[in-house]
Amino acid sequence: MVCPPLRWGILGPGGIARTFATAVRATGTSVAAVGSRSQEKAQQFAQEFGIPQACGSYEELVGRADVDAIYIATPHSEHHANALLAIGAGKPVLIEKAFARSVSEAREIVDAAAEAGVFAMEAMWSRFLPHMVAARKLVAEGAIGTVNYVSADHCQTVSHVPRLAQLDLAGGALLDLGVYPISFIHSLLGVPEAISATGSLSPEGCDASSATALTYPGALAVASTSMMTRSPTRAWIGGTEGYIDFGPQFYRDSGFEVVRHDGERARFAPTLRAGGFEYEIAEVSRCISSGQCESVTFPLRDTVEVMQMMDEVRRQLAVCYPGENGAGDGSRTRL
Repeated sequence: MVCPPLRWGILGPGGIARTFATAVRATGTSVAAVGSRSQEKAQQFAQEFGIPQACGSYEELVGRADVDAIYIATPHSEHHANALLAIGAGKPVLIEKAFARSVSEAREIVDAAAEAGVFAMEAMWSRFLPHMVAARKLVAEGAIGTVNYVSADHCQTVSHVPRLAQLDLAGGALLDLGVYPISFIHSLLGVPEAISATGSLSPEGCDASSATALTYPGALAVASTSMMTRSPTRAWIGGTEGYIDFGPQFYRDSGFEVVRHDGERARFAPTLRAGGFEYEIAEVSRCISSGQCESVTFPLRDTVEVMQMMDEVRRQLAVCYPGENGAGDGSRTRL
């Protein structure tokens, strides 16, 4: 969580932006300005969090000289346009997960950042949590042998949230909740050879629930998600010599237990000093300060591959967002 100073601009003062603004206080960074399409909303948010500047447009926010980086906290449907706006102004971006609506949009953002020479990263905060870093290290060191099975679920009763019922806002469970188990599995096994998804849709045509089987050479993974019910949100990693069992809310600070087939057990139980967003905030600050255009821990290639996987899930569920260019239009995502 230790990092150089950085002056953030928050684009979109919604619920997730409140979590971000609170987390910034625990790091060496600060929020210099907040931008909204409503001057009133921007002022209310700025007053609540003690932010010096409230901007009544996104253009004003990204154009400010006192803002070093932009955190994009708008609905998924807006990430692509908002990211390109900020990048076009020469600003590094941290884009709330899911990074975009589709892999084609994600690639456009990545290409724009590369051309402009600015930093970009998806705000998949759980990848930077201590227990996630430790688990990946143990797997890489062979603590449980060769990984041959991974399971993760994330189900919450959030179908009442208005934007999740709107296709034009890229609603549904997958981009909000399902991105956690899929990104978790990807962090361990990468891109699968094959994807098989099944699920149910809401009356509006958004994905309500889904279960996805991911096939790898010598391994199988299962990711499940739903916005219609609540689950323990657990995960575990199975190997030839043992397994790693995460507690409830695996994507937070649950910790885990390593259980080897020879009877040896070890518990990793970190105590977070704050809510968890602080680790990704610090990562962005360190990367920008050192002149990096992407994170080594969570490179943009990983984000694009996760979006590619989710596109294929949506294709199989027949979920397509209005006006998108990508797998949701019925074309097959290449794997």
